[in-house]
Amino acid sequence: MKILVTGGCGYIGSHTIVDLISKGHEVVSADNFLNAGPEVMDHIKACTGQEVKNYKIDLAEKDQVEQIFKDNPDISGIIHFAAMKYVGESCDIPLEYFRNNLNSLINMLECQAKYKVSNFVFSSSCSVYGNPDELPVTEFTPFKEAESPYARTKQMGEDIIRDFAKINPELNFILLRYFNPAGIHASGHLKEKAKKEVETLVPIIHEVYTGKREKLTIFGGDYPTRDGTCIRDYIHVEDVASAHTLSLEFLNKPDTKGKLKVYNVGTGKGITVLEMIHAMEKVSGKKLNYEIGDRRAGDVVQVYADYSKAKEDLGWDPQKNIEDIFSSIL
Repeated sequence: MKILVTGGCGYIGSHTIVDLISKGHEVVSADNFLNAGPEVMDHIKACTGQEVKNYKIDLAEKDQVEQIFKDNPDISGIIHFAAMKYVGESCDIPLEYFRNNLNSLINMLECQAKYKVSNFVFSSSCSVYGNPDELPVTEFTPFKEAESPYARTKQMGEDIIRDFAKINPELNFILLRYFNPAGIHASGHLKEKAKKEVETLVPIIHEVYTGKREKLTIFGGDYPTRDGTCIRDYIHVEDVASAHTLSLEFLNKPDTKGKLKVYNVGTGKGITVLEMIHAMEKVSGKKLNYEIGDRRAGDVVQVYADYSKAKEDLGWDPQKNIEDIFSSIL
């Protein structure tokens, strides 16, 4: 299949491109380098031996999006990653998050229908669950109030796709709610290198380990968890990438016309922030400097996945653990 990957230079997008190519698929990328730089395309080539064309465009501009499909009439699948993604930042500039994340999605869906692209995989998030009443969360766990504008754009994005799917029964959709991707590709070429200050835990832990950051501040030590820190489900990015390839291959089967499926992409294991720090200390053999600070706006107390549905339908099963995540970034 020829696949359009939006946000292809981003952290998960670039790993997914490598996975797609390794499974024999052709890829076209669209990325305006908001969260990453053009050098990522060189890193993808180093991993795969193939050069991937990237369209440096703003997906919130409809005419720019259409040009991709005019140039590539044989696109048969779309993986839509492109979005602003920082939880804390979204609390400060919510309108920019709504404008960018929702307009780009709407443009992609309109082009999917206009150019008759059968299959669409949406990059959703466990943040859609808010602070859930039940754990682990399943795909049927009701949404709670979104804890950030970023999370709300994912909730709204899923609703937009559901409504769009109802009037386009010839099209197929999968919504992947993944949890906390971390680690890097085994080749070492696809290191996460954000243009903004990192906000996610594993890259921050790495910065403390290397001395780039003096210490790690844990946002809240008084949560109702086993050690007072937030609990998340951390999954290796290569496992996340493979879920997207398997999703497209599933949708491409002849009996999937008009389907909309939702899958959790996580390990099923909830790990606290302190446990993550201690895991890095164990793998690296080095003590890390950290302190307990105030809670941060937008943070969910705890969430982790039941991924049995993805395992049953897609044949997806995570292959790497927390130690693999930290070993990959050392």
